[in-house]
Amino acid sequence: MRDNRRTTSLLAYMPDSILVVGGAGYIGSHMVKRLRRAGLHAVVADDLSSGHREAVLGAPLHIGDIGDAAFVDALLGEVRPAAVMHFASCIQVGESVAEPAKYYRNNLTATQVLLDGMRAHGVTRFIFSSTAAIFGEPQYVPIDEAHPKAPINPYGRSKWMVEQMLEDYDRAYGLKAVCLRYFNAAGADPEGELGECHQPETHLVPLILQVAAGRRPHITVYGEDYATADGTCVRDYIHVEDLADAHLLALRQLLAGGGSARYNLGNGNGYSVREVIAAVRRVTGHPIPVVVGQRREGDPPVLVADARAAREALGWQPCHGDLDTLVAHAWAWERRHARWARS
Repeated sequence: MRDNRRTTSLLAYMPDSILVVGGAGYIGSHMVKRLRRAGLHAVVADDLSSGHREAVLGAPLHIGDIGDAAFVDALLGEVRPAAVMHFASCIQVGESVAEPAKYYRNNLTATQVLLDGMRAHGVTRFIFSSTAAIFGEPQYVPIDEAHPKAPINPYGRSKWMVEQMLEDYDRAYGLKAVCLRYFNAAGADPEGELGECHQPETHLVPLILQVAAGRRPHITVYGEDYATADGTCVRDYIHVEDLADAHLLALRQLLAGGGSARYNLGNGNGYSVREVIAAVRRVTGHPIPVVVGQRREGDPPVLVADARAAREALGWQPCHGDLDTLVAHAWAWERRHARWARS
Protein backbone atom coordinates (compact mmCIF):
# COMPACT_ATOMS: atom_id res chain seq x y z
CA MET A 1 0.00 0.00 0.00
CA ARG A 2 2.84 2.38 0.82
CA ASP A 3 4.37 1.88 -2.64
CA ASN A 4 1.04 2.53 -4.35
CA ARG A 5 0.57 5.83 -2.56
CA ARG A 6 4.08 6.94 -3.42
CA THR A 7 3.74 5.87 -7.05
CA THR A 8 0.54 7.86 -7.51
CA SER A 9 2.16 10.98 -6.08
CA LEU A 10 5.33 10.57 -8.12
CA LEU A 11 3.60 9.97 -11.42
CA ALA A 12 1.74 13.23 -11.01
CA TYR A 13 5.10 15.04 -11.35
CA MET A 14 6.87 12.69 -13.78
CA PRO A 15 6.78 13.89 -17.40
CA ASP A 16 10.00 12.17 -18.46
CA SER A 17 12.65 9.68 -17.45
CA ILE A 18 14.87 9.59 -14.39
CA LEU A 19 18.57 9.35 -15.31
CA VAL A 20 20.53 7.21 -12.84
CA VAL A 21 24.25 7.87 -13.21
CA GLY A 22 26.21 4.95 -11.82
CA GLY A 23 23.09 2.80 -12.00
CA ALA A 24 25.07 -0.39 -12.62
CA GLY A 25 26.81 -0.14 -9.25
CA TYR A 26 25.80 -1.39 -5.81
CA ILE A 27 23.50 1.38 -4.57
CA GLY A 28 22.64 2.70 -8.02
CA SER A 29 21.32 -0.66 -9.24
CA HIS A 30 19.09 -0.99 -6.19
CA MET A 31 17.80 2.50 -6.96
CA VAL A 32 16.99 1.56 -10.54
CA LYS A 33 15.01 -1.44 -9.36
CA ARG A 34 13.23 0.71 -6.77
CA LEU A 35 12.25 3.30 -9.37
CA ARG A 36 10.91 0.65 -11.73
CA ARG A 37 8.97 -1.00 -8.92
CA ALA A 38 7.36 2.38 -8.31
CA GLY A 39 6.27 2.51 -11.95
CA LEU A 40 8.89 5.04 -13.05
CA HIS A 41 11.10 4.97 -16.15
CA ALA A 42 14.75 4.66 -15.09
CA VAL A 43 17.57 5.13 -17.61
CA VAL A 44 21.12 4.17 -16.59
CA ALA A 45 24.42 5.82 -17.49
CA ASP A 46 27.55 3.97 -16.37
CA ASP A 47 31.07 3.45 -17.65
CA LEU A 48 31.09 -0.10 -16.17
CA SER A 49 34.50 0.51 -14.59
CA SER A 50 33.15 -0.84 -11.31
CA GLY A 51 29.49 -1.51 -12.13
CA HIS A 52 28.00 -4.59 -13.76
CA ARG A 53 25.90 -4.70 -16.90
CA GLU A 54 23.71 -7.46 -15.42
CA ALA A 55 22.83 -5.27 -12.42
CA VAL A 56 20.60 -2.91 -14.40
CA LEU A 57 18.09 -5.76 -14.83
CA GLY A 58 17.12 -4.78 -18.35
CA ALA A 59 16.84 -1.02 -17.87
CA PRO A 60 18.13 1.10 -20.78
CA LEU A 61 21.90 1.40 -20.39
CA HIS A 62 24.13 4.11 -21.89
CA ILE A 63 27.82 3.26 -21.50
CA GLY A 64 30.11 6.24 -21.18
CA ASP A 65 32.04 8.61 -18.94
CA ILE A 66 30.19 11.54 -17.39
CA GLY A 67 33.47 13.42 -17.44
CA ASP A 68 33.13 13.47 -21.24
CA ALA A 69 31.12 16.57 -22.12
CA ALA A 70 30.15 15.23 -25.55
CA PHE A 71 28.78 12.02 -24.04
CA VAL A 72 26.83 13.97 -21.42
CA ASP A 73 25.39 16.33 -24.03
CA ALA A 74 24.22 13.48 -26.27
CA LEU A 75 22.87 11.52 -23.31
CA LEU A 76 20.81 14.37 -21.88
CA GLY A 77 19.56 15.31 -25.33
CA GLU A 78 18.26 11.79 -25.90
CA VAL A 79 16.92 10.97 -22.43
CA ARG A 80 15.50 14.42 -21.51
CA PRO A 81 15.31 13.45 -17.83
CA ALA A 82 13.05 15.10 -15.30
CA ALA A 83 15.81 14.58 -12.73
CA VAL A 84 19.29 13.11 -12.41
CA MET A 85 20.39 10.79 -9.59
CA HIS A 86 24.17 10.59 -9.24
CA PHE A 87 25.81 7.47 -7.75
CA ALA A 88 29.00 7.32 -9.85
CA SER A 89 31.90 7.84 -7.44
CA CYS A 90 35.16 6.29 -6.40
CA ILE A 91 34.67 5.26 -2.78
CA GLN A 92 37.82 3.72 -1.27
CA VAL A 93 39.25 5.93 1.45
CA GLY A 94 42.73 4.38 1.40
CA GLU A 95 42.97 4.61 -2.37
CA SER A 96 41.91 8.25 -2.23
CA VAL A 97 44.94 9.01 -0.05
CA ALA A 98 47.30 7.18 -2.43
CA GLU A 99 45.64 8.43 -5.65
CA PRO A 100 43.95 11.77 -4.87
CA ALA A 101 44.00 12.87 -8.52
CA LYS A 102 41.66 9.98 -9.43
CA TYR A 103 39.17 11.04 -6.75
CA TYR A 104 39.12 14.73 -7.58
CA ARG A 105 38.88 13.96 -11.30
CA ASN A 106 36.06 11.41 -10.98
CA ASN A 107 34.12 12.64 -7.96
CA LEU A 108 34.46 16.39 -8.45
CA THR A 109 35.49 17.36 -11.98
CA ALA A 110 33.28 14.81 -13.74
CA THR A 111 30.35 15.86 -11.58
CA GLN A 112 30.81 19.45 -12.71
CA VAL A 113 30.76 18.30 -16.34
CA LEU A 114 27.46 16.55 -15.61
CA LEU A 115 26.00 19.60 -13.87
CA ASP A 116 27.00 21.91 -16.70
CA GLY A 117 25.38 19.53 -19.17
CA MET A 118 22.23 19.63 -17.08
CA ARG A 119 22.26 23.42 -17.18
CA ALA A 120 22.60 23.40 -20.94
CA HIS A 121 19.59 21.07 -21.27
CA GLY A 122 17.43 22.80 -18.67
CA VAL A 123 17.49 19.92 -16.17
CA THR A 124 17.18 21.49 -12.72
CA ARG A 125 16.67 18.59 -10.29
CA PHE A 126 19.59 16.59 -8.92
CA ILE A 127 20.02 13.97 -6.20
CA PHE A 128 23.58 13.44 -5.01
CA SER A 129 25.02 10.40 -3.27
CA SER A 130 27.13 11.94 -0.50
CA THR A 131 28.77 10.41 2.55
CA ALA A 132 29.31 10.68 6.29
CA ALA A 133 33.02 11.06 5.43
CA ILE A 134 32.38 14.79 4.96
CA PHE A 135 32.21 15.16 8.75
CA GLY A 136 35.68 13.78 9.50
CA GLU A 137 36.46 12.95 13.12
CA PRO A 138 33.15 13.32 14.99
CA GLN A 139 32.97 16.02 17.63
CA TYR A 140 29.78 14.44 18.98
CA VAL A 141 27.47 11.51 18.25
CA PRO A 142 24.93 10.94 16.94
CA ILE A 143 25.98 13.15 14.03
CA ASP A 144 23.33 15.56 12.74
CA GLU A 145 23.37 17.78 9.65
CA ALA A 146 24.76 20.74 11.61
CA HIS A 147 27.89 18.85 12.65
CA PRO A 148 31.07 20.62 11.47
CA LYS A 149 32.36 19.46 8.09
CA ALA A 150 36.06 18.56 8.32
CA PRO A 151 36.82 15.61 6.00
CA ILE A 152 40.19 13.98 6.63
CA ASN A 153 40.80 12.27 3.28
CA PRO A 154 40.44 13.10 -0.43
CA TYR A 155 37.33 10.91 -0.73
CA GLY A 156 35.46 12.90 1.91
CA ARG A 157 36.86 16.20 0.64
CA SER A 158 35.76 15.47 -2.93
CA LYS A 159 32.20 14.82 -1.76
CA TRP A 160 32.13 17.92 0.44
CA MET A 161 33.42 20.03 -2.47
CA VAL A 162 30.53 18.78 -4.61
CA GLU A 163 28.05 19.69 -1.89
CA GLN A 164 29.49 23.22 -1.76
CA MET A 165 29.43 23.46 -5.55
CA LEU A 166 25.77 22.47 -5.53
CA GLU A 167 24.98 25.28 -3.11
CA ASP A 168 26.60 27.74 -5.52
CA TYR A 169 24.79 26.25 -8.54
CA ASP A 170 21.49 26.61 -6.72
CA ARG A 171 22.13 30.28 -5.91
CA ALA A 172 23.42 31.15 -9.38
CA TYR A 173 21.44 28.85 -11.69
CA GLY A 174 18.45 27.59 -9.71
CA LEU A 175 19.62 23.96 -9.82
CA LYS A 176 17.87 22.20 -6.94
CA ALA A 177 19.79 19.37 -5.28
CA VAL A 178 19.19 16.97 -2.43
CA CYS A 179 22.40 15.56 -0.92
CA LEU A 180 21.99 12.29 0.96
CA ARG A 181 24.83 11.47 3.32
CA TYR A 182 25.12 7.73 3.90
CA PHE A 183 26.71 6.17 6.90
CA ASN A 184 27.51 2.45 6.31
CA ALA A 185 25.46 1.10 3.41
CA ALA A 186 25.02 -2.68 3.64
CA GLY A 187 22.63 -5.51 2.86
CA ALA A 188 21.17 -6.64 -0.45
CA ASP A 189 17.99 -6.84 -2.46
CA PRO A 190 15.60 -9.03 -0.41
CA GLU A 191 14.56 -10.79 -3.65
CA GLY A 192 18.15 -11.85 -4.25
CA GLU A 193 18.62 -10.19 -7.65
CA LEU A 194 21.15 -7.57 -6.54
CA GLY A 195 23.89 -7.22 -3.97
CA GLU A 196 27.28 -5.84 -3.12
CA CYS A 197 30.06 -6.77 -5.54
CA HIS A 198 33.12 -4.53 -5.32
CA GLN A 199 36.58 -5.31 -6.65
CA PRO A 200 38.39 -5.15 -4.34
CA GLU A 201 35.85 -5.54 -1.55
CA THR A 202 36.52 -3.25 1.41
CA HIS A 203 33.20 -3.23 3.33
CA LEU A 204 32.87 -5.19 6.55
CA VAL A 205 29.66 -7.18 6.04
CA PRO A 206 30.55 -8.71 2.64
CA LEU A 207 34.10 -9.40 3.83
CA ILE A 208 32.84 -11.40 6.82
CA LEU A 209 30.35 -13.23 4.60
CA GLN A 210 33.18 -14.19 2.26
CA VAL A 211 34.81 -15.88 5.26
CA ALA A 212 31.57 -17.76 5.95
CA ALA A 213 31.46 -18.82 2.29
CA GLY A 214 35.03 -20.10 2.38
CA ARG A 215 36.33 -17.40 0.05
CA ARG A 216 38.57 -15.89 2.75
CA PRO A 217 40.40 -17.64 5.60
CA HIS A 218 39.55 -15.09 8.31
CA ILE A 219 38.36 -11.58 9.02
CA THR A 220 40.79 -8.99 10.35
CA VAL A 221 39.61 -6.74 13.16
CA TYR A 222 41.59 -3.52 13.01
CA GLY A 223 42.07 -2.62 16.65
CA GLU A 224 40.33 -3.88 19.79
CA ASP A 225 41.36 -1.15 22.20
CA TYR A 226 38.88 1.58 21.27
CA ALA A 227 36.79 3.31 23.94
CA THR A 228 33.71 1.21 23.11
CA ALA A 229 31.90 -1.58 24.94
CA ASP A 230 33.96 -4.39 23.36
CA GLY A 231 36.96 -2.38 22.16
CA THR A 232 36.08 -2.43 18.46
CA CYS A 233 34.77 0.36 16.24
CA VAL A 234 31.04 1.08 16.21
CA ARG A 235 29.25 1.99 12.99
CA ASP A 236 25.70 2.76 11.84
CA TYR A 237 24.64 0.22 9.19
CA ILE A 238 21.85 1.26 6.84
CA HIS A 239 20.19 -1.26 4.54
CA VAL A 240 20.57 -0.47 0.84
CA GLU A 241 16.80 -0.87 0.36
CA ASP A 242 16.17 1.82 2.97
CA LEU A 243 18.65 4.06 1.17
CA ALA A 244 16.72 3.56 -2.07
CA ASP A 245 13.47 4.46 -0.29
CA ALA A 246 15.04 7.70 0.97
CA HIS A 247 16.15 8.60 -2.55
CA LEU A 248 12.68 7.94 -3.90
CA LEU A 249 11.19 10.27 -1.30
CA ALA A 250 13.81 12.92 -2.04
CA LEU A 251 12.93 12.64 -5.73
CA ARG A 252 9.27 13.14 -4.86
CA GLN A 253 10.19 16.24 -2.87
CA LEU A 254 12.10 17.76 -5.79
CA LEU A 255 9.51 16.91 -8.41
CA ALA A 256 6.83 18.49 -6.25
CA GLY A 257 8.74 21.77 -6.34
CA GLY A 258 10.84 21.36 -3.21
CA GLY A 259 14.10 23.17 -2.70
CA SER A 260 17.63 21.98 -2.08
CA ALA A 261 18.26 20.00 1.09
CA ARG A 262 20.87 17.92 2.94
CA TYR A 263 20.00 14.80 4.93
CA ASN A 264 21.95 12.23 6.93
CA LEU A 265 20.87 8.62 6.38
CA GLY A 266 21.40 6.03 9.07
CA ASN A 267 19.44 3.94 11.55
CA GLY A 268 20.65 5.82 14.60
CA ASN A 269 21.90 2.54 16.08
CA GLY A 270 25.55 1.58 16.26
CA TYR A 271 26.97 -1.93 16.04
CA SER A 272 30.55 -2.84 16.84
CA VAL A 273 32.74 -4.94 14.56
CA ARG A 274 32.44 -7.80 17.07
CA GLU A 275 28.65 -7.51 17.05
CA VAL A 276 28.55 -7.70 13.26
CA ILE A 277 30.76 -10.80 13.33
CA ALA A 278 28.43 -12.36 15.91
CA ALA A 279 25.41 -11.60 13.68
CA VAL A 280 27.09 -13.32 10.73
CA ARG A 281 27.77 -16.37 12.89
CA ARG A 282 24.12 -16.48 13.95
CA VAL A 283 22.72 -16.07 10.45
CA THR A 284 25.10 -18.34 8.56
CA GLY A 285 25.86 -20.97 11.19
CA HIS A 286 29.53 -20.76 10.19
CA PRO A 287 32.46 -20.08 12.50
CA ILE A 288 34.24 -16.87 11.59
CA PRO A 289 37.96 -16.98 12.42
CA VAL A 290 39.21 -13.59 13.59
CA VAL A 291 42.68 -12.08 13.40
CA VAL A 292 43.34 -8.87 15.33
CA GLY A 293 45.37 -6.26 13.49
CA GLN A 294 46.60 -2.78 14.22
CA ARG A 295 44.29 0.21 14.22
CA ARG A 296 43.86 1.95 10.90
CA GLU A 297 44.71 5.63 10.84
CA GLY A 298 41.62 7.82 10.79
CA ASP A 299 39.16 5.22 12.13
CA PRO A 300 36.97 7.02 14.71
CA PRO A 301 35.70 4.86 17.59
CA VAL A 302 32.01 5.62 16.94
CA LEU A 303 30.09 6.88 13.88
CA VAL A 304 26.31 6.98 14.33
CA ALA A 305 23.81 9.12 12.42
CA ASP A 306 21.09 11.41 13.65
CA ALA A 307 18.63 11.00 10.77
CA ARG A 308 15.66 12.79 12.31
CA ALA A 309 15.69 15.46 9.61
CA ALA A 310 15.15 12.89 6.84
CA ARG A 311 12.41 11.19 8.84
CA GLU A 312 10.59 14.45 9.50
CA ALA A 313 11.06 16.22 6.16
CA LEU A 314 10.76 13.23 3.83
CA GLY A 315 8.55 10.94 5.89
CA TRP A 316 11.30 8.31 5.64
CA GLN A 317 10.92 5.22 7.79
CA PRO A 318 13.69 2.58 7.47
CA CYS A 319 12.17 -0.89 7.24
CA HIS A 320 15.28 -3.06 7.64
CA GLY A 321 16.97 -1.74 10.76
CA ASP A 322 17.53 -5.16 12.33
CA LEU A 323 21.15 -6.27 11.93
CA ASP A 324 20.31 -9.96 11.46
CA THR A 325 17.87 -9.12 8.65
CA LEU A 326 20.48 -7.00 6.90
CA VAL A 327 23.03 -9.81 7.20
CA ALA A 328 20.53 -12.45 6.03
CA HIS A 329 19.80 -10.51 2.83
CA ALA A 330 23.51 -10.02 2.18
CA TRP A 331 24.18 -13.72 2.89
CA ALA A 332 21.57 -14.83 0.36
CA TRP A 333 23.28 -12.65 -2.23
CA GLU A 334 26.77 -13.86 -1.25
CA ARG A 335 25.80 -17.49 -1.75
CA ARG A 336 24.36 -16.70 -5.16
CA HIS A 337 27.33 -14.56 -6.14
CA ALA A 338 29.87 -17.09 -4.86
CA ARG A 339 28.31 -19.80 -7.05
CA TRP A 340 28.38 -17.41 -10.01
CA ALA A 341 32.00 -16.44 -9.33
CA ARG A 342 33.10 -20.11 -9.31
CA SER A 343 31.24 -21.02 -12.50
